[in-house]
Amino acid sequence: MRKYSQDLFQTSLFGENLAVLCGASRNKFLFSNEKKYVTAWWPRSIQKVVFESEESYDNNDSTKLRSLVVEFLKPEALQHFIAIMDSMAKEHLEIDWCPYKQVKILSLSLKYTFALACRLFMSITDHNHVKTFSDAFNLVKASTVSVPINIPGTAYNRALKGGKVIRQEIFALIKERKKELAENKGTVAHDLLTHTLLASDEKGRALDEMVIAGNILGLLIASHDTTSSAITSVLKYLAEFPHVYNLVLQEQVEIARSKGPKDLLNWDDIKKMKYSWNVACQSMRLLSPAQGAFREVIHDFTYKGFTIPKGWKTFWTVHSTHKNPKYFPDPEKFDPSRFEGNGPAPYTFVPFGGGPRMCAGGEYARLQTLVYMLNVVTRFKWEKAIPDEKITYQLSSIPVNGHSSLEVDDNLKIENFRIIDIVFHYICS
Repeated sequence: MRKYSQDLFQTSLFGENLAVLCGASRNKFLFSNEKKYVTAWWPRSIQKVVFESEESYDNNDSTKLRSLVVEFLKPEALQHFIAIMDSMAKEHLEIDWCPYKQVKILSLSLKYTFALACRLFMSITDHNHVKTFSDAFNLVKASTVSVPINIPGTAYNRALKGGKVIRQEIFALIKERKKELAENKGTVAHDLLTHTLLASDEKGRALDEMVIAGNILGLLIASHDTTSSAITSVLKYLAEFPHVYNLVLQEQVEIARSKGPKDLLNWDDIKKMKYSWNVACQSMRLLSPAQGAFREVIHDFTYKGFTIPKGWKTFWTVHSTHKNPKYFPDPEKFDPSRFEGNGPAPYTFVPFGGGPRMCAGGEYARLQTLVYMLNVVTRFKWEKAIPDEKITYQLSSIPVNGHSSLEVDDNLKIENFRIIDIVFHYICS
């Protein structure tokens, strides 16, 4: 960038000519010109893992499914799922955290977010069934950005096999759900799978089952690591800044005290978590759960004196604004107050992208993060075990050792509100 341009540069990735556009105005340009100059794109290798073959990918059906996902994950709809998120978080902490003196936070937050996605997207509640999905999914997510050589023993070959297992499981669910819909629509689970099966295209035809299965798999990939990465980053910074932790604790304890012993969180509670969300946003600014997104150029265009031809790929990156002192003075400083009032300037804070292709699951991720924060903060205190551990950037930001550990200290009581005091030996740094 110093040698050529602060606005954009050319490189090659996945065997494609790639133009990387940097900065707020470049973000605005890409976000505002969806379907005019650019359209969403993922490497062919990832499309093959998700949809089995490029021929199976129907762009019209995929566009329709995206609109259904946006509708399913809009705030008005997600309000009804907050209690489920809360009850699952409580069960998760009780089973996977409380009995142990040490726990691995990243892997456990991944476990929670995946189980929640299975519950809300497909109404899968059986732990063994979730594990069947999870085992295959781990093959997929660990290998989607590997070298796409499909021979036995390679990571990519394992990803293809994992994707096939998941699609077969989803096909079985589709068959079962269709039978339930034919027999009695009134008792069928209200989840994303049912939502898509009841939909039709512009000609009144049911959507293709392969595209439905592929899009649900793609949604699992998009939502899984990102939310867990965000949760991990939040807990990292709360461990580093006790004064921030105390303010979050104060806000969350006030919410918890206003509820009965068995009351679950609701939308009004979420609206009260303003400071907690500022902390989460600051965490995502410094350690963004996603690194950016690809676009494919559908018409030649000229920008800042450079012509980018049709067929090229573009990429926008969070780091060109999130860590830029032009937009965030003293960018490495952890300061939740940056998000008070009107917050950062438009197109500078973009963990969920922007424009028509803005992440459909942004609100879903927000609710998961805040629900998890309340349940952890009001039960545990923690500290990091490896102060200077580095972060590696793959699909998401993760600590190089991948996990974190907790050691139980003692129990405390604050009036009628019980807090388990825990020394959190945290790996992420």
